[in-house]
Amino acid sequence: RVVWLSCLSTGVFLLGQSPAVARTVGFAGQVGALLATSVLTGVARAFAQPSVYATVPRLVPRAQLGAATARMAAAMQVARILGPAIGGLLHAAVGLPPTAGCSLLLLLAAAGLLADMPKLAQAPGTLQAFSWGDFLAGGRFVFGQPVLCSALFLDMLSVLFGGVTALLPVYADEVLHIGSQGLGLLRAAPAVGAALGSAALAYVHLGARAGSALLAAVAGFGACMVVFGLSTSLPLSTAVLVLSGALDSVSVVIRSSVVQMMSPPTLRGRIAAVNAMFIGSSNELGELESGLAAKAFGTVPAVVGGGVACLLVVFGMGLGVRSLRRLDLSEKAHDGLSA
Repeated sequence: RVVWLSCLSTGVFLLGQSPAVARTVGFAGQVGALLATSVLTGVARAFAQPSVYATVPRLVPRAQLGAATARMAAAMQVARILGPAIGGLLHAAVGLPPTAGCSLLLLLAAAGLLADMPKLAQAPGTLQAFSWGDFLAGGRFVFGQPVLCSALFLDMLSVLFGGVTALLPVYADEVLHIGSQGLGLLRAAPAVGAALGSAALAYVHLGARAGSALLAAVAGFGACMVVFGLSTSLPLSTAVLVLSGALDSVSVVIRSSVVQMMSPPTLRGRIAAVNAMFIGSSNELGELESGLAAKAFGTVPAVVGGGVACLLVVFGMGLGVRSLRRLDLSEKAHDGLSA
């Protein structure tokens, strides 16, 4: 259904941009079609992540969830790098409607692949009468699990304070003095690092070192932001952004593995929705925080201060939450929860 909703979104976009419809509805109608496309895409994305999180543990053996999560993260990062690049090349070569048409064909192909996937049996206990308490069930479970809750908060706060995406155009123009191509390089660097890091994690089993690896990765991410904030060299800035993406992928894979391994089958989708709220809020609020801090203190102090704040969050979490420090994914993979 998520894929079909995405197909509908692309279809609305294609319809709104077609010359015949444009002549009929005018500029306001085209803007309305773009807004409708954005809303439909946002709804599809909101349902996609919980669906994937609830489905993967029923397709992959529990002991292999970490590697499967790393492979999914790597595939997502590669898509984020290649998608805009291929889309830009197609747009330059054949124009907007054919490019959107290619997107629609790819979505239809994805729908066909999903239709060919074996139908999963309904998990025991999932067919229940709806109650308003269902909205809060995932949140209650998350906040009742110290390891899961602290892992989500650690990721959220690190991105909230340490993210620099919103300030990259300012750095490109005022600090590094590079053009749009240099900005594109900076924007792609974290995704490249994340893809490489996720691919490596598919073959590295963290096991008993998961907790310390998570804290070290987030601390390294904060340190990268401090170096990036102080750098005036494009090669150095690019390198630390690549490294920050690789370290962030460690956090993503460990957190995602914890979410999947600790979630009871009847609550996986709802807990994944809570996880998606943490991720979405940290990204959006992080960009707001970056802008406000840059306006109040200046661009460089805002980035350096955010990196320092990220390091302080890691120190506080590591010191205050012993269960997070001692997180053992191999132990979670063989506990009594059913996959």
